[in-house]
This record gives sequence, structure tokens and C-alpha cells, in this order.
Amino acid sequence: MKSELLTTDELSARIKYDVRTIRERMKDSVLLEGVHYFRPFGGRKILYIWEAIQRDMHASVSVRPIGMVGIPMANGSTLHA
Repeated sequence: MKSELLTTDELSARIKYDVRTIRERMKDSVLLEGVHYFRPFGGRKILYIWEAIQRDMHASVSVRPIGMVGIPMANGSTLHA
């Protein structure tokens, strides 16, 4: 398995988000343990899987037809009214 692993500070610098924002996203279940990050050897340190974060950041950008209104949902999907 060859993945680029990042610390919280490295991820913060790469995606231009504050470290606190990244930790909030973990609490809000936007970043999922085992998918976007893991704790090596069962410790406290967190390593982020760059490929998974990059993939899901790009997937969350949706192209909508002009005039179509959507309500963002907590799970990342959109409710179209």
C-alpha cells in the first residue's frame, strides 16, 4: 500500500484550512476514521490519507444547472427542492 500520509499541520498547509477546522470536520464525521485518517499503532497521533481526502474534496463539488436550488445536507448530499 503506497499512500501519501500527512499530519494535521501538513494537511492544514496543503488545503489552506485551519487546524481547528480540520479537527471540527473529524468531530462532524466529514472526515472518517479508516477512510480519511487513521491512528497508527492505536496511538493518539493522527495521519491523514491524502488520496482519500483529495478524492472526496473533488467529489463534493457538484455542477448544477443554472437556477437549480439545492439544500446542502449534513452527510454531504444535496436535497433538490
